[in-house]
Amino acid sequence: MSIENLLSEGIKATPPSFVRGILKAASDPSVISFAGGLPNPISFPQDELLTSMEHIVKTYGSNVFQYSITAGLPELRQYIADRYNRIFGLRLTIDNILITTGSQQALDLIGKVLLDKGDGVIVEKPTYLAAIQAFSMQQPQFYPVELTEKGMNPEQLKEALQNPVKFIYAIPDFQNPTGLTYSAENRKCIYEILKNHEVVLIEDDPYGELRFDGERLPYIGVGKLPNSILLGTFSKTVTPGMRTGFLISENEELLKNISIAKEASDLHTNIFSQYLIWDYLKNNDLDNHIAKIKELYKKQAHAMMAAMDQYFPSTVKYTKPHGGMFLWVTLPEGVSAMSLFPKALEKKVAFVPGDPFYIGSDNTNTMRLNYTNADCKTIEEGIHRLGELLKELSM
Repeated sequence: MSIENLLSEGIKATPPSFVRGILKAASDPSVISFAGGLPNPISFPQDELLTSMEHIVKTYGSNVFQYSITAGLPELRQYIADRYNRIFGLRLTIDNILITTGSQQALDLIGKVLLDKGDGVIVEKPTYLAAIQAFSMQQPQFYPVELTEKGMNPEQLKEALQNPVKFIYAIPDFQNPTGLTYSAENRKCIYEILKNHEVVLIEDDPYGELRFDGERLPYIGVGKLPNSILLGTFSKTVTPGMRTGFLISENEELLKNISIAKEASDLHTNIFSQYLIWDYLKNNDLDNHIAKIKELYKKQAHAMMAAMDQYFPSTVKYTKPHGGMFLWVTLPEGVSAMSLFPKALEKKVAFVPGDPFYIGSDNTNTMRLNYTNADCKTIEEGIHRLGELLKELSM
């Protein structure tokens, strides 16, 4: 008997991770990969984490190996509240913070709590492919809103809100996949639109700390919109392997129900990781550590853009990020990035075609490039290889 008949409709509606498949294809060490959204391993504070690891075992003993509370380690939650209050002038307490197993779990929990089959979800066009995957389990109706250089298109957002929408998912800072950042004016405009709607705004902010040009901008909803959720993570600033993220909301009822969903999912996030991250944060200068990451990523981003200016045909356009981990390439009309991918692998270079970042789209002429997980020399060589392929296609 085929297992197909026993599968849920939700899992049937959920696409596999395109990037995970690409990472397998690009696992050959001779392949230069711009595919994964991977932090540079040289940014991991391994020595400091080893010191913290020994310290928490000696200091807290069995507590770091025991079951814990669903909301997360109180000391870590207090650290997060204090940091956001200091930087953004908020009034958060630990009761506004839920520690999650990476931001990906937060997306899954939000979908479970807010969505029934057919409910509306507004997303950017294009948007983070793993968010599409997480929300698809609940079989919602997606309403993509065009992403411009300034942010989400206000008129399309108003139009999408005419539908029965439960929440809006957005990445205003160094958006994945495009690397674009919403302008201050666009954020104000979106706030003015949403303040009159009973809808949840989810601002996913894994990259905000990684701004290497310009000043940080205020959030759209947190501290202002009552149905606001902010997602954060230590994956891009400390270590991704610990899978330690967090969810911030001042809506007590909303956060209570998300906590219940987390109880049903995994009881609590790995407590050893929470103690480890907290001890590292308490005993080290996070801002100084992040400054070093930003300096590194700025060099790598500029190296990629310089190489593209040198090796890509003039008909190829790309975004110029001021932070984060990605830039977005637009090929000439009629050139399929998906068809280009296997040819690029033959030249030992990998990227992510734009297709999986769109709802129900294929054969787009876009691609995402990650610049954080390769040194500048490797970046230049990889872009050189891609440029040769693009020039062959244009001949």
